[in-house]
Amino acid sequence: MPANRRTFLKIGAMGLGATGLSGATSAWWGLDARANPDPATDGDKVIPTFCELCFWKCGVLAHVKEGKVTKLVGNPQHPLSQGRLCPRGVGGTGQLYDRDRLKKPLIRVGKRGEERFEEVSWEVALDKVAQGMDNLRKKYGPQSLALFSHGFGGSWFSTLVKAYGTQSIGQPSFAQCRGPREAGYALTFGSGLGSPEPVDIANAKVITLIGAHLGENMHNTQVQEFADAIDGGAQLVVVDPRFSVAAGKARYWLPIKPGTDTALLLAWIHVILAEKRYDIEYITAHATGLEELKAHVADKTPEWAWPITGIAPELIRDSARLIASARPASLIHPGRHVTWYGDDSQRARAMAILTALLGAWGRKGGYLTPAKMAIKGYPGIPKFGELKEAPDRPKGQRYIFSEEVVASGLRAASFPGKADYDIKGWMIYGTNLIQSLPNTKETIAALQKLDFVVAIDVLPAEICGWADVVLPECTYLERDDDLYVANYKRPFVALRQKVVEPLHDSKPGWWIAKELAKRLGLGAYFPFEDGRSFVKKRIELSGLDWDRFAKTGVAFGGHPPTCEEEGLLPSFATDSGKIELYSKAMLAAGLDPLPNYYPQELGPVGSFRLLTGRAAPHTFGRTANNRVLARAYPENEVWINADVAKALPGFAQPLKSGEKVILINQDGVKSLPVKAKVTERIRGDCVYMVHGWGHTAKGLSYANGRGASDSDLVTKYKVDPVMGGTGTNLNFVRLERSEVA
Repeated sequence: MPANRRTFLKIGAMGLGATGLSGATSAWWGLDARANPDPATDGDKVIPTFCELCFWKCGVLAHVKEGKVTKLVGNPQHPLSQGRLCPRGVGGTGQLYDRDRLKKPLIRVGKRGEERFEEVSWEVALDKVAQGMDNLRKKYGPQSLALFSHGFGGSWFSTLVKAYGTQSIGQPSFAQCRGPREAGYALTFGSGLGSPEPVDIANAKVITLIGAHLGENMHNTQVQEFADAIDGGAQLVVVDPRFSVAAGKARYWLPIKPGTDTALLLAWIHVILAEKRYDIEYITAHATGLEELKAHVADKTPEWAWPITGIAPELIRDSARLIASARPASLIHPGRHVTWYGDDSQRARAMAILTALLGAWGRKGGYLTPAKMAIKGYPGIPKFGELKEAPDRPKGQRYIFSEEVVASGLRAASFPGKADYDIKGWMIYGTNLIQSLPNTKETIAALQKLDFVVAIDVLPAEICGWADVVLPECTYLERDDDLYVANYKRPFVALRQKVVEPLHDSKPGWWIAKELAKRLGLGAYFPFEDGRSFVKKRIELSGLDWDRFAKTGVAFGGHPPTCEEEGLLPSFATDSGKIELYSKAMLAAGLDPLPNYYPQELGPVGSFRLLTGRAAPHTFGRTANNRVLARAYPENEVWINADVAKALPGFAQPLKSGEKVILINQDGVKSLPVKAKVTERIRGDCVYMVHGWGHTAKGLSYANGRGASDSDLVTKYKVDPVMGGTGTNLNFVRLERSEVA
């Protein structure tokens, strides 16, 4: 077995914990040569598409026999899968054939939240939704409707609501996940990071992970490149209170005190500047604000950072020297879920500044410059009318460095008088807002204020129980979607196409949006016959061969240069046209022009800071009901330090792994019973849980009641003043033994 495949398997398997793969072979991962047998033995045909089990959009080859999907494997021609799928991607059939899927349209007959519905025809359901939207439009104006969206198929509904007259379209993945890094890097380099991030892991000689869980988050391409880099001798620095999968591969693991990462970054910057280990030529040519930065970190020594972070001065110095030794092929990975403490854009700024000092922006082994193919739009679609700015900021406030709509801000605007105007209706596509927005009680209170709520989903998640109408969308394997035109180091366009016919009475998103548009007098925005004809026309107008594209699932746009080593000179879309170490824009907005460390509040005596993450086989709550993926990871656990578990307050006997506990947060909110994982792999002042468990939706027969929901315990959050993100690592819990075994 080649070394890179072996390493990839080791990294992934570590993330599965003691349960392992429940007897599954590497073919189950899509890594084995046997995962691509002759189509005749696995199906009548093999159809390319791309995955929706997470946001990565890996290329998939679906084996189909007698109208059923027999297996899913990686498309070797697709650059994001490279012939391999992660456990989630292979487990897509678990969603397709989930017995709990929404099967018919539903209209609420009880109170919101009671989950009492009656099945109706599509005609009745669509008329009800159109009537609700029309009532909002007549009574309050079209801007009173907000769309909450997650998933690639949401593009049809974005078109619908913009045509309707609103641009209040929020994705929780921004303000509740990746937004701070977009703002921090854009303020420094003039551009954000997008997705996939333009990181050159494959050529990095040193990789630094700050709370980033490669190997557990299983972003497929990055994990493959990560495995290759480690196999090729790349060194790893991991900053994490928990001994993660990645920490097991690291030369330096820094078990930092939660909430003090900015202090460590400032100390690293101090060492690199004081010892002149930065890229002097690069900074001289491309950056402004160096002298201000030097003055700012002059007293931010490792000795200063030691009592704050818990990291010894020599370990700070040694790790900083290792990081600097590989420049510019020294990658400070930006992470993905980075909304931790409410000052997260400033932490991202510190990471961006460190990247600049290493000369790693626009350089091989650091950050590349991606490109997009020029793909034509569908002809004849009218332009949208003038759309009112979304009311996602509080009255009198502006997150001026937010480039997207803040989903939690739209929730706030659903309370009368909180924003410039009120949101009165929600359309919710593919996102369980009960778990994805902080403070569940706030979300429920907002839902109770609304005139109308419609949910479009595959499974009956908790948010569906609060809707007036529920529309069952078919899975990604049963539908055509718009083209994925990737911004990537080698630009490409990918095709999602229907693999099998929709099950039950579910419908594709394009059909739902088109039918609603007809009823609202907006049919001109959906002039195509169906989703396939829509993408086919775009491909043909762009000069590509449709037949070849449909067979391969992907087309490429050449090999433009991506870094200085390939002849692409660095450029920066900042006001100065240079890297801005010191941000005058931040200063003008009344914000710190250079990152500062501010201490975080401590929790009650005897409590632990609650930290969250993910497991390799799952995409948060989105796959918790997937019985295929449950083979590897059936429910979450709470990690607690082994020494601490010996003498927990209120425990007569030491806590042991497998025993069930209840978590109680600082506001008295209790979790469902959850198994304890007693381990030496975590600091004693915090506990850790995988996000997305503890479901209460009646229709999720597998996930209901399994594990505990960290979302229920996140009653406290802090808003990032730079871009509006919601820092949630501010919650503390204590443990009680559960009476339920």
